[in-house]
Amino acid sequence: MTPLFSSIRFKVGPFAIESLMIAGLLTAICSTHAMAQNGHVHMQTSQDQEMTPERQHRAGELIRIVREATERFKDVSVAEAEGYALQFGCVTGPDAGAMGLHYVNGALVNSGVLDATRPQIVIYEPKPGGGLRLIGADYLLFQDAWDKKKQGPPQLMGQLFHLFESPNRFGLPAFYTLHVWAWKDNPNGAFVNWHPNVSCEWFAGQNQ
Repeated sequence: MTPLFSSIRFKVGPFAIESLMIAGLLTAICSTHAMAQNGHVHMQTSQDQEMTPERQHRAGELIRIVREATERFKDVSVAEAEGYALQFGCVTGPDAGAMGLHYVNGALVNSGVLDATRPQIVIYEPKPGGGLRLIGADYLLFQDAWDKKKQGPPQLMGQLFHLFESPNRFGLPAFYTLHVWAWKDNPNGAFVNWHPNVSCEWFAGQNQ
């Protein structure tokens, strides 16, 4: 499979960031994974929150909703037909597993809308012998656009997003992100950035 390195226009206030690929954004997540996993972000992460019975119930409900909303994307051609596209190679980490292949919906990224049934990104893992396995979804919001709504830090059914601040190595504005590993259990938690049991070994293209 050949990765698609097309650019996406991100609208941030009155401006547009045009010539930056979503690859850069998600590679930024990769390069700062230590921040997200070690608590160096400037907000409480989902896995740091006390898992009360109510919070556990809501977490389970979010995973269920994500599964229902993305089940049709087990066939990647369906995701592509609905505007999702692979924007970079397989994202892997030297000591924290991988994130896999992110198929991004540029229109949903631009919308800035937080809706559990409409993730901005769906995530796949390459399978031995070819093909892709759907493993999760990712929600992505730019901080400036979100904060202007004055709704407080973004959260989805009790799961707080991870914040990545600016400046960063790619010159991107600060952004919030939340991974939901709805289709492949993550021993580190369903809402962390990295999955230790995801591999890019079988991806024929370029790894990030």
